[in-house]
Formats: sequence, structure tokens, C-alpha cells
Amino acid sequence: MPSAYDEKNPPGERDMTILHLDLDNTLIYSCRHPIGNDRICVESSQNRELSFLTRYTYEKLKQINERLFVVPTSTRSIEQYQRIRLGIGSIPCALVCNGGVLLVNGEKDIPWYQQSLSLIQESLPTLQAAEYFLQKDPRRTFELRFIEKLFLFTKCSQPDSVAEELRKLVDPALVDVICNKEKLYVVPVNLSKGKAVERFRKHFRAARVIAAGDSQFDISMLREADMGIVPQGFTEKYPLDFPVEEMPGKRTFSDEMSERIWELCQETDPL
Repeated sequence: MPSAYDEKNPPGERDMTILHLDLDNTLIYSCRHPIGNDRICVESSQNRELSFLTRYTYEKLKQINERLFVVPTSTRSIEQYQRIRLGIGSIPCALVCNGGVLLVNGEKDIPWYQQSLSLIQESLPTLQAAEYFLQKDPRRTFELRFIEKLFLFTKCSQPDSVAEELRKLVDPALVDVICNKEKLYVVPVNLSKGKAVERFRKHFRAARVIAAGDSQFDISMLREADMGIVPQGFTEKYPLDFPVEEMPGKRTFSDEMSERIWELCQETDPL
């Protein structure tokens, strides 16, 4: 069966710099995040407004999307991603489920997904052991989800202690155990955003890759890029063995990040 992204032409006259953008707390923010009143709702569900862009980021992103190949790159599930409407023009490709699923014009690319399943085969016994542990753990406060048969997700009342016990149970060479507040993930090492960026870059033969992110999930993506952009304080929280550009932290990260990327778009040789 042919791959949808095999049939897709490169993005017209755009510069073949690929821009991989994490979504939550990099580009968009929940209603709990103080980004001011000049904002645009880009995600809603059941008549509730969930996520927002600042107007400044929105305007810059429209310009950037005319110049670069913008690829949202998120740990969100397909359904969670499809709730988002950025309204900045065509975004033909997105990487979701931590890069395990490629969406092309909103449709799952089956060959990409099949390759993702193949990449995590060695991790499956360890994932199953973690699944069994979490199913019985009384500290779990949410259903246990095996997202697209790629990685585990749940929520716990004591996520740090649960994660510590899980790390003793699983093979760290095969899976990562990651906490984000009460959320807990068990993710195969070959199902990283960095691996997805590597695969995507090889297909499009991109000369340059820029990436922006704010969390532990984004580290591998930042490492794989030619240039990584992170919020103020990121390298203190996550000491890195490779260079990134850390924003000053005087404004919302998305505003500083989008302004910096637009500056790069104006340069003849941005990297």
C-alpha cells in the first residue's frame, strides 16, 4: 500500500527548512496559563474553551507558515490533536502520539504507523510488564490507556513514587518512564520525538531542521534538530550535552520563540 506522504509534494515555494513545534506550553496554552487577554481560542470540547494562542504568536505563525514547513510534533493522541484549529493556513503534516503517528491532511499514514509498531517490538514485553503493574496500583487515579498500541498513559496520586518503582521494574534500555505533574507515561525509547524528526527529515531530505519545545519529551527532538529553541530556565531543569537557544523569559515563550523563528526566516542562511 503506498504511503500518503510518499505521494505528497514538498510544500511549494516554501523554504525546505522543517520546523517541528511542540504544542502544549510551547505554542498553545490552557486556560489556566496566564497569557493575557489578547488571545485566540484554538481548541474547544463540549462547549468549553481549552487552549489558546496569543494573538502575537498567531500573527507571527501565519507568516512563518508561508516560509517554513511547519510540523506540529506532539505527544497528544490523534483525537486530542484533531480538536486544535490553529487557523494559520495549510498544515499538511503533523506528528502525534510522540511521533508514532504521522497525519497527512488529517489522515493517519499507515506505512509510517506500521514502521513505528515495528520499531517498538523489542520494548513490548517491558511495556506489558509496566501495564500489569499499573493496572493493579492503587495510586492510579485514571484509566490506563495504551495509546495506539505505542505507549502507556495514566494519572497517579503519587506519580514520582510510582515512576521510581516502575523504573526498577522495567528495562531502561527499552522504555522511558516520564512524569508530567500527575500524568505518567511509559514510552519505548524508539518512540521518541527525536526518532520521528530523524525519520521525517530523511524522507523530505530537508537541508535544515528547527525545533522548539519545553519539556522532557522534547529533548530528543531538540538534539536531532540543527537548532533548538527552549524557554528560559530549560537547561537548568534539564542539563543538556548539546547547544540550544534559550529564550530570555521576559514574555510568553510562544511569543519569544515565534519572534526568533521569524528573525531566522529573514536571514539568507539562518543556520
